Amino acid sequence: MSGAVILSEGVLGNTYGKTANGLCRFSERYRIVAVIDSTKIGQKLTDLVPLANPDIKIISSVKEAADMGCDTLIMGVATDGGYIPDNFKKLIMEGIKAGMNIVSGLHEYVGTIPEFAREAEKKGVTITDVRRMFSERRDMFTGRIWKIKSKRIAVLGTDSAVGKRTTAVYLNREINKKGHSSVMIGTGQTAWMQGFKHTLVVDSMINDFIPGGIESTILEAYDQEHPEYMILEGQGSVLHPVYPGSFELISAGSPHAIILQHSPSRKSFDGFDDIKMPPLERFISILELLSDRKVIAITLNRENLTVAQVKREKEKLMEKYMIPVLDPLNEPDRLAEIVLTTVR
Repeated sequence: MSGAVILSEGVLGNTYGKTANGLCRFSERYRIVAVIDSTKIGQKLTDLVPLANPDIKIISSVKEAADMGCDTLIMGVATDGGYIPDNFKKLIMEGIKAGMNIVSGLHEYVGTIPEFAREAEKKGVTITDVRRMFSERRDMFTGRIWKIKSKRIAVLGTDSAVGKRTTAVYLNREINKKGHSSVMIGTGQTAWMQGFKHTLVVDSMINDFIPGGIESTILEAYDQEHPEYMILEGQGSVLHPVYPGSFELISAGSPHAIILQHSPSRKSFDGFDDIKMPPLERFISILELLSDRKVIAITLNRENLTVAQVKREKEKLMEKYMIPVLDPLNEPDRLAEIVLTTVR
């Protein structure tokens, strides 16, 4: 597997860099050797992205990546609206001219921009727009989801870019480590880049076909692997006014239980500082009413919190809601035990 570099200029470690952050932690599709962010030179990757692969180097330019032998440049940014940032366009062109394949999960397709397409053809490199790959899917919902035996756990969230996928990744891994079979059902472009076999990109699809796409991906996983458990990656938030999510995954994925990912330090929705974050109990009530299932655990995003603050938040929320509250990066074992003992 040749080396890949992630383009994450100025966003490594924050919510706009969530694709880069995820790939720095885990990818089976690409061998990540470096991440480009000239604003973070001299910092430790693991300080910026907890549990990241410490062998990945933070570098400042496309030229450095080319000198390292990287043959793939991955867009590590997730912008509001999915547009290519202006300052990234020059770097994409540098990558193409250096003979690198380009991989992007943004809504604005790199491959449809004429200057990029022409240069890619000239250099003999490929441009992979991940969302474009799924935009023409036309799966119809069948109802067969209700007949399969795998227990499905939906990892949903109170916000976008709050860590739902990361919690799902580590939970799926931990259940398998405990000797039970589990597969992750990816629902976004980063999960595809990370190499999860059973993945669709729901926000690239026509709304009418999203339920069928979710169901068919779950059925594919069941027919091929017959796992005991499936971990369903959530998207957006059921109350986010701009990035809504959860309803299709609940209705089409028919989960047996819900894990709710939450960032206690957020006072407003991601990307919209003037829209106040609703109370946690509102999310719990809505999700349990929609699914007719229980929220069996609350998992915390540690952003902007000290170790002591995380501990206090866990104690406070457990006392208030009488639901287990965990730090998924540090307690995946306990989270897996809750799933295995609660959902049988």
